[in-house]
Amino acid sequence: MSDLESAMVTIIHIFHNYSGHKCKLKKAELKDLIDNEMSHFIMKIQKKETLDELFADLDQNGDLEIDFKEFIALIAMVTSACHDLFIPSYHNC
Repeated sequence: MSDLESAMVTIIHIFHNYSGHKCKLKKAELKDLIDNEMSHFIMKIQKKETLDELFADLDQNGDLEIDFKEFIALIAMVTSACHDLFIPSYHNC
């Protein structure tokens, strides 16, 4: 597999490690995932209000759980926000 394909598989595995057999994240599971797996890109969530706001933004269908498609929106937003940190200075992206 290519590096990108491996990264995609890793994202899928991590999501399922936290969501379990139900394939959806509850608020506490999302917090654990962010705190354990994304702490270099997102500060650990300290305040309940911060988690509530993030969760509400991600939960597009309002079912009080984060499914994989909603989770991928978080991955895309964080990756996009961090993009400038990883491009060489001679590129004009």
